[in-house]
Parts: sequence; C-alpha cells; structure tokens
Amino acid sequence: MTSITARKGGPGLDPGLPASPSLRGRRRPGEALVKLALRVAAGITVVTTLGIVVALLVPSLGFFAEVPLTDFLLGDRWAPRFAEASFGVLPLVTATLWTTVISLVVAVPLGLGAAILLSEYASARLRKVLKPLLEILAGVPTVVYGFFALQFVQATVLREWLQLPTGAFSVLAAGLVMGIMIIPTIASISEDAMSAVPQALRQGSAALGANRMQTTVRVVFPAALSGIIAAVVLGVSRAVGETMIVAIAAGNQAVMVSDPLQQGQTMTGFIANAALGDSRVGSLEYDTLFAVGLLLFCITLGINAISIALVRRFREAY
Repeated sequence: MTSITARKGGPGLDPGLPASPSLRGRRRPGEALVKLALRVAAGITVVTTLGIVVALLVPSLGFFAEVPLTDFLLGDRWAPRFAEASFGVLPLVTATLWTTVISLVVAVPLGLGAAILLSEYASARLRKVLKPLLEILAGVPTVVYGFFALQFVQATVLREWLQLPTGAFSVLAAGLVMGIMIIPTIASISEDAMSAVPQALRQGSAALGANRMQTTVRVVFPAALSGIIAAVVLGVSRAVGETMIVAIAAGNQAVMVSDPLQQGQTMTGFIANAALGDSRVGSLEYDTLFAVGLLLFCITLGINAISIALVRRFREAY
C-alpha cells in the first residue's frame, strides 16, 4: 500500500514517509523568507505601539506634574482655556459613554440580525447581493456620516419629525449615526464566526426536531459566541475612538451630559477641536491633548483586554 501511494503521489508525498531531502531543501528558503517577513511585520506593530505610548506619555507626565491625577479623573468641570482653568475630564467621559451606549443599542441588534440572516437564512444568490451592500457602509467616510447626523438625523428626524426639545447638536444624533456606521463591523465578523460553526451541529439539531430559529439561537449562536463577543467589542472600540461624527454632530460644549438630547463634547471631539486651536506647544493647554489621548488609549486598551479574556473564556474548539 505504501509503495502504491509513493508511486502515485511521488516521493515524500505519503504521510507515512519522511519528506525527501530535495523537497525539504526546496521548501526551506521560501519558508524562511515568509517567517522573516512575518517577524518584521510583528516587530513594526510592536515598535509603532511603543512609539504611540511614548508620544502620549511624555507630554502627559508634564501635564500631571501640574494637575493632580485625581482632579483630572474626578473633576466635573472641563475648561482648560478659561482664566480660571479647570481640568476635570468627567464631562468628556460622560459624553463619550452616551454616544457609545446609544451606538451599541442601534448596532448590536441590527448587526447580529444581519449576521443571522446572512449565515442561516439567505440563499447563496441573496448573500452575494446583501453582504457587499452591507459592507458599503464601512467604506463611507466618517465625515459624510457626520454631516448626515447633523443635517438629516438631528435637524430633520429629531427636531422636525419627532418634535424633540433639542438644539442644533445632540449626543443622540451622533450616537444613532455611529451605530449605523459600526453595523457592518459587527455583522461581518459575527457572520464569519457563525459560518465557521460546523454543519454537523446544525444537522444534529435538526435531527432532534429543532426548527431553524431554534437551531440558530440555541446551537449556532452559543457555538459562535467568542467571535460574536469579539465583533461587539471591536464595535465598542471603534465607537469610543470615532472622531468626525461626534466632532460635527455632538457639539463642542463640555458639560456633564445627563440627557441624550443635550449636546456634549466627547474625548475625541475635544482632541479634534483643540488640535486645530492656537495653543502654544509645550503649554499646559497643549498638554491636555495628550492627557486626554492617554486616557482614551487606556480605555481602549482595557476594552481590548476584556475582549481577549471573554474570547478565551467562551471559545469553542471543533
């Protein structure tokens, strides 16, 4: 049997036989080149991350040498350019939390619904049409989303159609459009995770008498939970770090936001607006950019750490 396999597939192709020296010699240069390229890519990623940390940390240390960390994290008044300057970052954090939560309320059900449709219900022809249309949303520039939030959602939908008591800006309009923006991220990654679930699990569920919806909710969804969690957390990270939508539609008034109909300034909105100002390089006002950026970096890092822990906790191997 071994000799027949060797004659049909050529020397070294039988799994039971060792690879010939000539075959190993042909593979080594290519494999070494690929390994070197992967190591270089990984090294560039690490060096870039370290460079970002250093670029944020050095000016932030100068900032915290003059402003106590507790005043920065727990203060409820943000006015770095006023005569009586105040550096409490909570107003920026509350606005960021409002827009992020609103965007998740929109994106998670719609994104998961789209993923279930594409993975479990859509035919191959319908999937070829729907998935590219869905992913077009991911290619729209965020500045376009920002003007859409300001001119249509805020001015037309919220103020004219719904007659809500809101001004020219609101965190609600920014959050709603941010949710639309991250739908493709959640839907695409979740659909990939659900499509990777072995077909045998679906067949076993059907053999036990479950219908398609029961199979999706009780078998496919739990099996793909780690990928779905990763998709949602990636959407959260993108919502927290979004700049143009909140800079255009949420407003630039740094206040403690207690109502989604209020305007508010998020952390990324402040960075975008302040970076275009006339603050002198090296001044305390200028260093606030890096302090807020460092806080945003730490929040994103914490979200990713939680994501990794959850993915490892719920990962299924087949």
